[in-house]
Amino acid sequence: MKRHIRMVVEQPWHLLGALLGGFAAWALPLEAQAQYPAKPIRIVVPVATGGIADYYSRVIGAKLLESWGQAVLVENRTGGGGNIGADVVAKAPADGYTLVMGFVGSHAVNQFLFAKMPYDTMRDFAPVAMVIEAEGILAVHPSLPVNSVSDLLALARAKPGTLSYASGGVGTASHLAGELFKSMTKTFMVHIPYRGNAPAIADLIGGQTQLTFATLPTAIPHVRAGKLKGIAVIGNARSAAAPQLPTIAESGVPGFSVNNWIGLFAPAGTPPDIVRKLNTEVMRIMRLPEITRRMEVEGERHTPNTPEQFGQFVRDEATKWGKVVKDAGLTAE
Repeated sequence: MKRHIRMVVEQPWHLLGALLGGFAAWALPLEAQAQYPAKPIRIVVPVATGGIADYYSRVIGAKLLESWGQAVLVENRTGGGGNIGADVVAKAPADGYTLVMGFVGSHAVNQFLFAKMPYDTMRDFAPVAMVIEAEGILAVHPSLPVNSVSDLLALARAKPGTLSYASGGVGTASHLAGELFKSMTKTFMVHIPYRGNAPAIADLIGGQTQLTFATLPTAIPHVRAGKLKGIAVIGNARSAAAPQLPTIAESGVPGFSVNNWIGLFAPAGTPPDIVRKLNTEVMRIMRLPEITRRMEVEGERHTPNTPEQFGQFVRDEATKWGKVVKDAGLTAE
């Protein structure tokens, strides 16, 4: 009997030890969160160097180093219309140390373009922060004998299939803008995809293609230098960065409007405190005077947002572009 009583009395102490051990294991990740970041952060850019996703990844990385004292490594992993780089992050540990600078293709469009996706856009990522929306421009090679949208339409209809347009890759805003333009104007032009807007612009300048629907920040320096000819902007309003250019909508294609965007995502399951810390710091960086001045000149805009607001924006974009892709019968295969 005494032995039985002794076992009952000692049992709570064994239980307390187990509870303390469990608490210690649970407390470790909380401590890691409080110390975040305690090592270098990696931002994966799923498109080539030279475009807005690459540029702002490096700007944000440099500013995070200044404020947090931890290096930020920017890694370009191109291919698959952004799927290859995004997939690296979808499968990374959910600890806030691996992020992706996603864009309209990788996080809103590709799920409708590709028959098989390596990740689930809505399930496998935690939205962190919308970085910018970039206005776009319809630009042509200077040798092309067109000076307006109506000129371009006349040429495209007179010589169907002879014009080619360069894009930053399958599913990018530049690709979708071209397909939307073709669909709305009943014209046929050949799509030439690249691994980013920068190489697409380089080949356009070199005369390998005839036109592009590019982001203003990527193309406007070349327009100002006379290496490209601006025809129109592709958003729903004229741009302060190129006020002389009409919109495509007011140039004979009513209802046409496309804007590009980029934003940071972490792997799904990343602790909310880390996501919020990243969001707060990105919002601070994007409001810095030197960055706001650049955005005004280059045709970009930043709207302060929370992770929840950014997530809803991405869901709305998927709904919008999913319909466009299906209605136009687009496929990446």
